[in-house]
Amino acid sequence: MKNWIALLPFVFAVSVVFGQADRWQQRVEYQMDITMNVENHQYGGVQKLTYHNNSPDRLDKVFYHLYFNAFQPGSMMDVRSLTIEDPDPRVGDRISKLSPEEQGWIQVKSLKMDGKKVDFETVGTILEVSLPRAIEPGSTVVFEMTWDAQVPAQVRRSGWNNAEGVEYSMTQWYPKMCEYDYEGWHSNPYVGREFHGVWGSFEVNITMPTAYTIGATGVLQNPNQVGHGYGDMPVQRGPQKENTTWTFKADNVHDFAWAADKDYVHESTKLRNGTVLHFIHQNDEEYNEAWRQLPEYMEKAFAFLSEHFGQYPYPQYTFIQGGDGGMEYPMMTLITGNRKVSSLVGVSVHEAVHSWYQGVLGSNESLYEWMDEGFTSYATSECMGHLFTGRTYPPHHWAFEDYFNIVREGKEEPLATHADHYTTNAAYGTAAYSKGEVLLAQLEYVIGREAVEQGLLDYFNTWKFKHPNPTDFKRVMEKASGIELDWYFEYFVNTTKTIDYGIQQVYGQDGHTMVTLQRVGLMPMPVDVTITMRNGSTETINIPMRIMRGNRPLKSGETLAEDWPWTNPTYELILDRPITEIERIEIDANRGMADVDRSNNTFTLMEGVEFIWKH
Repeated sequence: MKNWIALLPFVFAVSVVFGQADRWQQRVEYQMDITMNVENHQYGGVQKLTYHNNSPDRLDKVFYHLYFNAFQPGSMMDVRSLTIEDPDPRVGDRISKLSPEEQGWIQVKSLKMDGKKVDFETVGTILEVSLPRAIEPGSTVVFEMTWDAQVPAQVRRSGWNNAEGVEYSMTQWYPKMCEYDYEGWHSNPYVGREFHGVWGSFEVNITMPTAYTIGATGVLQNPNQVGHGYGDMPVQRGPQKENTTWTFKADNVHDFAWAADKDYVHESTKLRNGTVLHFIHQNDEEYNEAWRQLPEYMEKAFAFLSEHFGQYPYPQYTFIQGGDGGMEYPMMTLITGNRKVSSLVGVSVHEAVHSWYQGVLGSNESLYEWMDEGFTSYATSECMGHLFTGRTYPPHHWAFEDYFNIVREGKEEPLATHADHYTTNAAYGTAAYSKGEVLLAQLEYVIGREAVEQGLLDYFNTWKFKHPNPTDFKRVMEKASGIELDWYFEYFVNTTKTIDYGIQQVYGQDGHTMVTLQRVGLMPMPVDVTITMRNGSTETINIPMRIMRGNRPLKSGETLAEDWPWTNPTYELILDRPITEIERIEIDANRGMADVDRSNNTFTLMEGVEFIWKH
């Protein structure tokens, strides 16, 4: 008993850290000044970083990301791309062939903490810093750094001169403090996957030739000085003004990105709630028309997303042509611009939705990539269905198909796999995007669409700016539905066990119809069985799992059957009607379940015949 009493304070502390929505967060405040040399694609930087240690731990070291160092022959990103079975075609062997002038690098010249020099070492894409004294819990320190950098030729997300001729896509461009949270330091080397960052504020001054237009994270502070469609007053330009300094500020973000080009045109529109949407792209008649239509679509998209997934909290969002496809950053995205309207809208919606799941909720997308990419894909499908009506397939059809394909190929890996450690890019992409989307879509089958919709709103409002993990999301969904969901996440996230239910036997007996259902796959699920009568009427029977401790709300024409214990491989369903009245019996007629083999889901009875049938 004495031992238990002694442990109580520890147990309470752990429950506060791991179980409450007010989980502590570190905080950073960046002030950065950079001056671009566009002749050699290099720049010098000065950074003042105020670091708040809100953790209960003493920190005797810190780490910074130096992402540009990945763009060098022999880097971990290069080797990974050269050795993986199915390399990203945008990367391939391109890093290995970069000349010295095309390579990327960040070289830290000096670093101080509270005015005292610190020891540091560059190890690939990570700066390891030994501190002269520990950063105590609840204390604040100031790091001051100077660095030089060379922007790489554009290979993946970052760099100069992308395939469409955009001069600068400046992402992962600065020494960025690694996140420290309840799981410890996250100082993962950059091999081309996902990101995790510390919440904070940014004030960034970018000086470069006046001819350039810049789009960035945050709100421009000096619009009437820079012009380019930002300010209300025209800007006087002349030979005496070779360079312009752009100042951006952003708060409650975990990263800062920007892009620049001399051929950019800039339009903007203001939403009803005051949020300003910016659209920055090259002035090219080939695709200007698609970009002219984009603002109207994005106004509708932001209204839909804010209503169904949580209110967008920032004062602006910017769509910028750049990068190598589509990539999200706080308050902005880089997307390739030469697209037809539907493609441009699709990529814009997807990257904008990331503002909810990568930008505001900010789960560790390296550990839980499906909580970002999967949830974003789900919301994108919902939003695109709203914007473009009359589609042939259900909204999440292709996510299910992608998931089925990777299962058939035998290359599926668990969703719990760290984003960097999937064996193939195909396994990563299908898990993060498609299976992550299926996880939410299929949850509608388990707990009902209304509970999922309410749960997603509750999830956003409860966990915004707090880096939620899978357990946090599960608990929100349990509260929204009243159903226990441990089993669902344990199977669908942590394993590759699949769902397969079938009709094993059907026969008539004493005016009843006896149906034996079989769990063929290793993942248990609640089961919907739809009975179609010869007179055209239908009835759906919902069979919950006992472990759920409840069932989804029933719709009109549905009835509830006895629970199915997950340990039992078969289930006997007795229909209170003769077999001669039944035309068809089908498991999951609405295809809400990711059943990998539907060949055994349906049984059609011959008219006028009463017989025993076995699958």
